[in-house]
Amino acid sequence: MTTRDRQIDRRWEQLHTWGPYGLLGISVVLAVASSGLFDYSAAQWWSGWSLAGAALVLQLWWHRTRVRRPDRGRTPSRAGTAYYAVRWALAFALTWIDPFFAFYAASGYMDADELIPGTAGQRTGLFASAVTVAGAQAGGLPFGNPLQWVLFAALLAANSGLQMAVAHLQQQEAQRSHERNATIAELERTNTALQQALDENAALHAQLLVQAREAGVADERRRLAAEIHDTIAQGLTGIIAQLQVVAGAADLTTARTHLDRASALARHSLGEARRSVQNLAPVALEHDGLPEALKKTVAEWGERTGVRAGFTVTGTTEQLHDEISATLLRIAQEALSNAARHARATRVGVTLSFLGEDVILDIRDDGQGFDPLALPERTGSGGFGLDGMRARAERVAGSLAVESEPGHGTALSARVPLVRHE
Repeated sequence: MTTRDRQIDRRWEQLHTWGPYGLLGISVVLAVASSGLFDYSAAQWWSGWSLAGAALVLQLWWHRTRVRRPDRGRTPSRAGTAYYAVRWALAFALTWIDPFFAFYAASGYMDADELIPGTAGQRTGLFASAVTVAGAQAGGLPFGNPLQWVLFAALLAANSGLQMAVAHLQQQEAQRSHERNATIAELERTNTALQQALDENAALHAQLLVQAREAGVADERRRLAAEIHDTIAQGLTGIIAQLQVVAGAADLTTARTHLDRASALARHSLGEARRSVQNLAPVALEHDGLPEALKKTVAEWGERTGVRAGFTVTGTTEQLHDEISATLLRIAQEALSNAARHARATRVGVTLSFLGEDVILDIRDDGQGFDPLALPERTGSGGFGLDGMRARAERVAGSLAVESEPGHGTALSARVPLVRHE
C-alpha cells in the first residue's frame, strides 16, 4: 500500500470516528437556535435533551470500543449492527421531536458497510436512515396532511435510490481494491520467486564459469601437448633417424650429409619450440601462407626420408585464418611422420584443395596400409596419431576421414571450413 493510500484510509477512519459527533453537535446547535419556531412542551424538551445525551453516551461507548478493539470497529459484526440500530432509533426519535436532528440521522449513510454484515443488511440500514432523513425533509414527523406523504414518498425514493447507488459504487470500488491488493501481493510473491531464481541463476552462472575455465585449461593443456609433439618430438624423431643412418654409414661423405641434416633438424626444432612458446603458431607459417609452407614441408620430408613426395594445390588459393592454417599444417606433419615410421611407402602425395566454403587436405601413400578398425591402443611412448589429427580437425569444426587396407596404402582427408584471414 502506498503512502497516499494510507493517508486516504486514515482520513476515512477519522471521518467515521468523528463524523457522528460533528453531525450530532450540528443538530443540537440548529435545534436550540430554531427553538423559537416550534412550540415545544416541557416533556418534549426533556425528552430531546435526554435522547441527545443518550446519543452522546452511545457515541462515547462506541468510540472507546473502536480504540480498544479496532478490528470490531472496522469489520461488520453483531456489535456493529446493534450500535447502528440503537443510533438509528435515537436519531429517529430526535428527528420526530425536531427535524434538524436529520443531520445526525444522516450519519447512517457513512458507515453501514463497516457496521452491518451482508449486502442485504447494509441496504436495509441505508433505507432506514433514508426514511428518517426524508421524513425530516418532508416537513417533520408526524405528517399532518396527504401532501406531506406524497412529498415523503418522493424524497424517500430519491434518498434511498441515491444511497443505494453510492453503496453499489463503493462496493465495486472495495472489490476492485481487494483485487488490486491481491494482485499486488501476487506480484510481490512473484518478484520474490524471480529474485530467488535470479540468485540461483547467478550461482549457476558462476559455477559454469568455473567449469568453462577448467575445461579451457584442460583444452589448452591438450593443445600444448600436441604442439610439443608436433615440434620437438617430430624433430627429435628425425634427428634420431639421421643419426641412425650416420651410425651405419660406410663412408665419411654420407655420414657428413646426414649429420648436416640432423643439425638442420635440431635448429628447426629449436625454432619451432621457441615459436610454440610465443604463440603456438608453426614457424613455417611465419612468413609463408599455407600452400608455400606445405610445399616446403613436403619437399624437406621427402629429402630427409628419401621417399618421393609431391604437393599439389587445386582451386582458387585463399589467405586462411592462422588457426586453420596451423591446424592443416600440423595434420600434414603428423601424417608424414606416421608415413615415415610405419607405412614403408615409396611415394606420398599431398593435395590442398580450396572448395569455396571448405578446405580439404589429402595425404595418400602407397605403403603397407592397415586396418583402421584394428588399431592398437595408444601407448605412452607413441605419438598423437589419428586421434590427435582428428582432435585438431574437430577443434576448428572440421573432420578427418581415413581410408586404408593392409597392402593397399593409406589415404587421409581432413576437411575444415574455409575461414579467411582477418
